[in-house]
Amino acid sequence: MLSDRHGAKLLATGGMVVTGLTFLGLIALPVDFGYGLFALLLVANDVGMGMFTSPNRAEMMNSLPPGARGAGAGMTATFQNSAMVLSIGIFFSLMIVGLTASLPSAMGSGLVAHGVPAADATRIAGLPAVAVLFAAFLGYDPVQQLLGPSLTHLPPDQTGYRTGRSFFPSLITQPFSDGLHVAFWFAIVASLIAGGGVLVRRVSAGAGRPG
Repeated sequence: MLSDRHGAKLLATGGMVVTGLTFLGLIALPVDFGYGLFALLLVANDVGMGMFTSPNRAEMMNSLPPGARGAGAGMTATFQNSAMVLSIGIFFSLMIVGLTASLPSAMGSGLVAHGVPAADATRIAGLPAVAVLFAAFLGYDPVQQLLGPSLTHLPPDQTGYRTGRSFFPSLITQPFSDGLHVAFWFAIVASLIAGGGVLVRRVSAGAGRPG
């Protein structure tokens, strides 16, 4: 209703700005964030996407001749579904890039600090970033399995902590956060490009087609 009354351009552009700001807010969140603020950012993100998606699609459909709107709707759905699938690959690729930059040093220093021999720490720190990423998603601790017999040589207090549920997550927290930040910055840039594209788009008066 708002886009029909006031035009889609400013509403859609504003939606992308809101979306970009929510990703900036997610970057600013500490790793031990509270759920309330996180939920608020997710709601704002959805509002921003809604401000963009509906007016933008309506403007595209209105720019087409009536006989071409069925094909236009099909093409829009095709590109949207393809982009959703592609975005998953982009997200995980950027996550892995961010992890690779800081994961080896974080894992190596963290293991040595908790009594793991330097040779074993260096070997485990060389784990592929993709393996660590999916181990985190699955709740699996690969470090415990890789240490194997070395656990028997650690002090009892370190062994208990090392085999607990919190050690591996704390070990990869900062590299995981770095990977998310890389993906979020990409999302911010993409949002601004989308908003700018809507802002500069022109529709020829009376032609019913993009100008």
